[in-house]
Amino acid sequence: MRSWRRQLRAGHRPVQDQLTIEYERSSTLRAWEGAMVVGMLQTPDYARAIFSRYATLQGTKPDVEEAVRARTARQHLLYEPGRVFHIVMWEAALHAAVCPPDVQAAQLHRLSGFIGLDTVRLGIVPFSATLPIPPANGFWLYDDRRVIVEDWHAEFWLDDTDSITIYRRVWDALAGSAVYGTHAHRLIARARAQAEAS
Repeated sequence: MRSWRRQLRAGHRPVQDQLTIEYERSSTLRAWEGAMVVGMLQTPDYARAIFSRYATLQGTKPDVEEAVRARTARQHLLYEPGRVFHIVMWEAALHAAVCPPDVQAAQLHRLSGFIGLDTVRLGIVPFSATLPIPPANGFWLYDDRRVIVEDWHAEFWLDDTDSITIYRRVWDALAGSAVYGTHAHRLIARARAQAEAS
């Protein structure tokens, strides 16, 4: 367990730099997120809003701009051949008003652009889907060697076989309830229209 208080003493940028190493070491990355757009797909403005809110919550060093640059800099990995990002989000993540409506609309426009990219498989679990398990906290699986789970007070870096197995089972269950392609695009477009109307 890595408490946020300890990790963020030097700010958010060092945490982002450490995560970049994990992304670079991995070829198959799987993510689940139910509360917001995942970091790897965030626009700078959306990331800025997220970092600002967490910095306020944790009372951390205000290095938001450095953290935004670090997060967006690693997005080039999304386009590298030989690496696959399989990202699944709950539809609620598309509607969460964690930023101004214009920022959210721009973020959703960018999100729809990842559909059809050969290195990114984006799935959205609709509100109407029957869920095999409750959509709890977000996490990333890095190949089959590590899972990183975020909670309010800490981040958990787990690399034992039992933990990886259970999180892979959770991910498989939620991914099985997701829609892809044009169906996912339709959900994103609907959320974007609502943001633009706000």
